[in-house]
Amino acid sequence: MRQLKYHESKLLKKVDFFSWKSENHRENQVLIKYHLDRPKYHQYNRLAGLIKKITHQLSLLHPRDPFRSKLTDKLLQKLYQMGLLSAQKSLSQADKITVSSFCRYLHPFYNLYKDDDYQ
Repeated sequence: MRQLKYHESKLLKKVDFFSWKSENHRENQVLIKYHLDRPKYHQYNRLAGLIKKITHQLSLLHPRDPFRSKLTDKLLQKLYQMGLLSAQKSLSQADKITVSSFCRYLHPFYNLYKDDDYQ
């Protein structure tokens, strides 16, 4: 390794590589548990974030607003049909959707295809 220049050594004095914070622990747990790759995890995370954003925007509307009730019913029905919700009750359920929800829905199909490849 080459000798560090003066400004490089000054910058590295401020960084302690031995106590470096690791990445998101939850992300690593999900990647290992469901055998995902990072791009797929980030895709599911983005979808979960969009669902949370939509539910938050809907919750800001007046509860008796017909537009809110119509969109809430459509969203809950779609999420229920996808298998992400166990029942179509309220927006609070849709707000709790995570990456693991997507993986639990898609994981059985993943195992079926993966087993066929190895046999």
